[in-house]
Amino acid sequence: MSDCLFCKIVAKEIPAEIVYETGRALAFRDTNPQAPTHVLVVPKSHYTDAAALAAADDGLADEVLKTAHEVAVLDGVAEGGYRIVLNTGSGAGQTVFHVHAHVLGGRNLTWPPG
Repeated sequence: MSDCLFCKIVAKEIPAEIVYETGRALAFRDTNPQAPTHVLVVPKSHYTDAAALAAADDGLADEVLKTAHEVAVLDGVAEGGYRIVLNTGSGAGQTVFHVHAHVLGGRNLTWPPG
C-alpha cells in the first residue's frame, strides 16, 4: 500500500534500524521504545491486522512468530523472558494498520499491561 508507513520501511523508502530479516518478514527497532528491547516484526506483504494475517493461512504468521523469537535471541532477552504483542484494532492500541508484532524485553514486564 503506497501510504503505509511499514510498507515504506519494507521497501527501504523510509530508514529504520533493521535487526533481522527473512524472505517474508522484517524486524526493526521501534522509534518509541517501551522496553530496552522493543522491536517490531512485520510481514513484508501488507495485512491490516492479526486476523487478516491468520486468514492468509500460508505459514506467514508462523514466520512472523519465529522471527520474533530470533529477535529475542539476538537481543539477549530470550532466556530472561520476553513478550510478543499483536494489537488488533484501534481499541486495542493499533495505530499503524499493517500487522506488526512488538517484541518487548530487557526489563520486568508487569501484568496486566496498561
